[in-house]
Amino acid sequence: MRTRPTLSWTPTEDLPAATTDLAPVVAALRAGGVLVLSGAGLSTESGIPDYRGERGSLTRHTPMTYQDFTGGAPARRRYWARSHLGWRVFGGARPNAGHRAVAALGRHGLLKGVITQNVDGLHQAAGSPDVLELHGSLDRTHCLSCGAYGTRRELAVRLRAANTGFAPVAAGLNPDGDADLTDAQVADFHVVPCAACGGVLKPDVVFFGETVPPERVARCRALVRDASALLVLGSSLTVMSGLRFVRQAAAEGTPVLIVNRDPTRGDPHALTRVALPLGAALTDVAARLGVPVDDEPAG
Repeated sequence: MRTRPTLSWTPTEDLPAATTDLAPVVAALRAGGVLVLSGAGLSTESGIPDYRGERGSLTRHTPMTYQDFTGGAPARRRYWARSHLGWRVFGGARPNAGHRAVAALGRHGLLKGVITQNVDGLHQAAGSPDVLELHGSLDRTHCLSCGAYGTRRELAVRLRAANTGFAPVAAGLNPDGDADLTDAQVADFHVVPCAACGGVLKPDVVFFGETVPPERVARCRALVRDASALLVLGSSLTVMSGLRFVRQAAAEGTPVLIVNRDPTRGDPHALTRVALPLGAALTDVAARLGVPVDDEPAG
């Protein structure tokens, strides 16, 4: 099933006022059993831009949709050229203080789990176990013909060999690892096929306009059902893939708390929205709970 992607959201009602008071977040975590739902805003401090913030990538680029990717070779050439270049930066991103705080809270038994809308793998790199990747991960590939999975590292080696000397200067990096390049810059890029069958390779992520696998949604709903509270970190909740879990929690009487600097589509369902930078806010929360957060590794 294909759906029309939702790229923007405009409030149609007065939203509750935001706060800078972290006390409700601290209280919920102290009780334990909190489920985290994270979005692109959590990774901005790692150098990966978000979609819809003040400097979000949607102000300058339209992300690849499933319909475009499957619709023809030119779109796939454009995607893989831009993604191949962007991966060099994206793949080297490191967890920030927010990721490390979430991992520390999990190690201390205060979290039910982590659902992330991000495809960057930074929760796992910070040490969070059993992260449910709602939209998949950029470090894997999937063949649309035979179904084989591969690693992005393997694909990068093959793409480099097929595109010797490809090193254009990008205008920017996007949350999906896609670098901003012109049509002229990608015109001569060579896409490689699936090594197993020669079919079309796709990153193992859910594109805009593509649906999240039903079994993955069911796993998320079960986590929401069993959580004592839902803590949303860095998501505008514009797309239904994340918003539905906020609506589920609210309908089931589970408190929803949001930490996001900008208004979100989930604000009407939330007990509070804290408008603070995520890294500092989560580090502060952990400190109030007596949970030490690992320092950023040197090197």
